[in-house]
Amino acid sequence: MAISSAQRRQKIRRRKVGRVYDDMSLLGGIRPPIALLSALLLALAGLTALGLGTPGGGALPKAVRISQQHFAEDGAMALRTSLDESITDLDRTASLLNAGEPVAAETVLDKLGSVYQKWTGSAVIEIKSGKLLAAHGENIPFLAIDRRKLSGDDGLAPRLVRLPDGEERLLTLALLSWSGHPQQLLITSHPLKVPEVSLGTSRAIAVVGAGGAILSSDGLGGLAGLGGLEDVASGSADDGTKRTETKRAEEQLRTFAKLVPGKAEENPGTGGDPGSGGFLGVSGTMTGARISGERPLAGYATLAAPEAGTNTEATGFGLSVVTVVNAPENTGRTTDDWLFGLLSAAALLLIGALAVALLIGTVQRPLIVLLLESRRLAGGDLTRPTAVPRLGEARRVGEALERLRRQLLGGLAGAPGSGGESATGRGRRGRRVRTGALLAGSGILLLLWSVPMMLLLNRAGSTAVVPRQLVNDQRDRTATLTDRVRRALDERDADLLSVATLVGDRTTPEDMSAVLERVRTAQPRYRSLYVLSADGKVLAKAGDAPPPTGSEHEPGGARITVLGTGSKEPRITGYAQLPGRNGASLVGEFRIDFLNSLLNRPGLGEIRIVDAERRVLGSNNGYLAFEKLPSDRLDSLVEAAQKETGSARSSGVLFRDGGGIQLAAAAPFSGGAAQPLGWTVLSWQPASALAIPEYSAQNRTVLAGLLGVTATALCLGWLQIVVVRPLRALAEQAEALANGDRRTVLFPRHHDEVGAVTRSLELLRQQLQERRAWDGIPSESESSTLAGRS
Repeated sequence: MAISSAQRRQKIRRRKVGRVYDDMSLLGGIRPPIALLSALLLALAGLTALGLGTPGGGALPKAVRISQQHFAEDGAMALRTSLDESITDLDRTASLLNAGEPVAAETVLDKLGSVYQKWTGSAVIEIKSGKLLAAHGENIPFLAIDRRKLSGDDGLAPRLVRLPDGEERLLTLALLSWSGHPQQLLITSHPLKVPEVSLGTSRAIAVVGAGGAILSSDGLGGLAGLGGLEDVASGSADDGTKRTETKRAEEQLRTFAKLVPGKAEENPGTGGDPGSGGFLGVSGTMTGARISGERPLAGYATLAAPEAGTNTEATGFGLSVVTVVNAPENTGRTTDDWLFGLLSAAALLLIGALAVALLIGTVQRPLIVLLLESRRLAGGDLTRPTAVPRLGEARRVGEALERLRRQLLGGLAGAPGSGGESATGRGRRGRRVRTGALLAGSGILLLLWSVPMMLLLNRAGSTAVVPRQLVNDQRDRTATLTDRVRRALDERDADLLSVATLVGDRTTPEDMSAVLERVRTAQPRYRSLYVLSADGKVLAKAGDAPPPTGSEHEPGGARITVLGTGSKEPRITGYAQLPGRNGASLVGEFRIDFLNSLLNRPGLGEIRIVDAERRVLGSNNGYLAFEKLPSDRLDSLVEAAQKETGSARSSGVLFRDGGGIQLAAAAPFSGGAAQPLGWTVLSWQPASALAIPEYSAQNRTVLAGLLGVTATALCLGWLQIVVVRPLRALAEQAEALANGDRRTVLFPRHHDEVGAVTRSLELLRQQLQERRAWDGIPSESESSTLAGRS
């Protein structure tokens, strides 16, 4: 049967289009995901060798460095709080004095000394004449004060003054002004001492000025291994050795101190995140030369405001705190870490090579064979039999191509010799193996490396060695935090005493309410302030409404008590007797948020304040008021620490809880108005949360396993989407075409290997239709039409 010229032109056009498609480069397909998998496995092997072969922090664990940094931050916070409290207390006292009737200078200093014992010297002078009106304690260096500049912007600003003997003093100034009286200047002198932190037995601390000079220091005897400088001073120690060690410790501290100003300028952005409990100043660590298996480790921190973006008077002095401890080094893990890292990387390279080889040999190469064979057949080369892959959907497509080749040579679908017997006569074992199963096999090979890395290998377990320095730091930092909370309560107690002393016995209820409101505004830590008469009647108040009066408001001589036992929120309440008021008391309720905010310190884990019955009163995380502790071991630790209250000893322990190691410490209150409360600060955290080498190696091992699983899922999932599913659909279309379906047009969906094979099959379909036309065989549509007419 002859074909028309239009059909001939269409045939030529289809062949040209087919040649154009064959000449185009393939985009996507099977090569990119396999290449990406190979690259990811090589990169992961490198990271495994380097990451697992490098112990965290080297011979000096990173956890010890971080702990020392936190220790310096605690010292900086304590120093800043102490200086700011001293300045604020004097300003508030002067403000209350100015609001009342004029009093003599001697009376001012008496009232000041009866409430606060923090100042070593105080004086009142007349500003205009410079006359000294009264003085208590040590001599005030008046030459450091220029009376002519007191009216300037910074005229009353506190200042640091160095005395002739080399000691530093903080001079705090406040103005006393009454109508009809000459203005007076109230001056206090406060020694610049090291912050009140628990140093333990082997740590030194120093306050460093802006130029790197040490302004005050403590603990040099412990750093030198003497237990205290008093041994050297008394002559009870071997002068030849121990004085040398002390001198070496002083030199170490001086060397680190000189480096702090430069470190603070180099690292201006190391402050913590606002509101996260982090430190908002500049902090870090430094190390010295190794001596006898120990390395001097220094932590430093600048004084920083408690809120981001703000400054206080103390932060303007340019002071820093440096702490130094001799930390033992551990060099035993380095070789094991490198060996494990190299073996893990080698195993990954071997398994990865097998997985990639499996993908290339069973998926990529058969698909390339199909691509070349389909192009050959579509181009008219029918002389050679089709190379049929052995496995999966690729074999099905190859068998279909061979049947189509035979049909083009003269056979019809289903006729003897057309290839139908060949498709069914061969063994079908390879046809049962799907390409998806081959991908799964490669995935299983890679999981043989990833899963043990995540779940089995390099586990810390009972072999983890927690440095003793971390246990000591947990104990000492908990004791420092306890002292911080106790001092904060003592300051609030002193505030109440100051207000009660200055109110006097002639103040009207309206004036008392005004004074209380002024104090509450200046001190937002108070939820409410009110004055109770001896019979429980509220005479004046400021802030929230007082709770109903009753037996609960009978402190029994205690200056600080806890009310609201059994309620949703404990009410920490302070009392101060009003002189000349027949038993009336000034009552202040502290905000529980103020108490909890004191506990926000990083590196201590979970922190709780518990009462004498070991019920929770405050926490750095969510909690229920008056709940019990979550562990009997913690309960026993608090009980043991409370028995040592008289000697003010804190306890730090390691214990195993549920298969994990926990660090815990407890420190009871000692001294001050809050000691009768019987409170204890407790902290605990899992050792796995610290940067200890064993746990760091475990975490990096788990991370390597997770990265292996991620790379496997990413690349094999990519292959499943762009190769396996389209190849499965192509196999069905090829078999349908070989079985005689000439009506279904094959459209390639992607420009890749599967798409190229699809285009070749479409060309073969068109050639088969044209051959039927040449042979005069009716098409399927014509055959159905004739059958319908019959």
